[in-house]
Amino acid sequence: MASKLGNIVFYANDPVKLAEFWAAVIGVEPARFEGDLKEHLLASGLTEEDLNKRALVEDPSGEFPRLFFHHAIGPKRSRNRMHLDIQATPGESTTPEALEAEKDRLVALGAEVVRLIDQSWGPWPEHYYQMRDPEGNEFCLQ
Repeated sequence: MASKLGNIVFYANDPVKLAEFWAAVIGVEPARFEGDLKEHLLASGLTEEDLNKRALVEDPSGEFPRLFFHHAIGPKRSRNRMHLDIQATPGESTTPEALEAEKDRLVALGAEVVRLIDQSWGPWPEHYYQMRDPEGNEFCLQ
C-alpha cells in the first residue's frame, strides 16, 4: 500500500495570519478551531494557548492538500529545502497576462516577488515567478 500526503506544514511566527494568506491564495476560508472541533481538542488535553499557536487551511473540494501552520520556535534563517508551485490558472494554459494578474493579486495579499524566471529547460520553456509569502517561505507562481 502506498502512503498518502497528509499535511503540508509551515512553521510560522504568526500561524493564523500566515494561514489567512495561504487560504486567500487558493481561494478558501481558513479553518477555525471552534465549535465541536474546539471542544474536542480542549477535552483531549490541548489548551487555548496551544490552539492559538496553530492554524489550518483545508480545501473543501479536496483538490488541494491540507496546510497546517504551527508556531515556530525561532526565526526563519535560510532558504527552504522544498517549496510549493502554485498554478495561476488551474486546468488551463497560463497566459502572460493571467500570470501577471495573479502575481499582482498575491503581492496585494502580502507576497513578495523574488524574480521572474524566463528561460528554457531543454525543450521546455519556463516562465514563472519565484516569490515569498509574508513570512519569507519561497514558492513559485507558474
